[in-house]
Amino acid sequence: MLKLFLILGAVNGFLAVALGAFGAHGLEGKVSEKSLGQWEKAVNYQMFHTMALFITGLLMSKLQTGIMSGAGWFFFIGILLFSGSLYIYAVSSIKMFAMITPFGGLSFLVGWILLGYAVIKGF
Repeated sequence: MLKLFLILGAVNGFLAVALGAFGAHGLEGKVSEKSLGQWEKAVNYQMFHTMALFITGLLMSKLQTGIMSGAGWFFFIGILLFSGSLYIYAVSSIKMFAMITPFGGLSFLVGWILLGYAVIKGF
């Protein structure tokens, strides 16, 4: 699992940079300012939680727990649901995707709670 979360972190880091550049250069003038703001929020949250995936992977070398693994999966699912739905909503304006975003935010919150709990319990 340690290696998996580090790989997921590397892939998501690459995607966050690439999608950020695409938003700044490829979407400018093609979508509204509000949509660009949603795109930027998706990129920011993806990058923040990419770092959380790396932290989770690195801590797994010290804390071999199912709780730590759960935190990593919630961070990854959060990226998919939160950032993924915002990316799609920003370019399509289909409201259904905006309704998925809070589930991603909830996944992020659960990931942080699990990470904190694993650290408190393990150190």
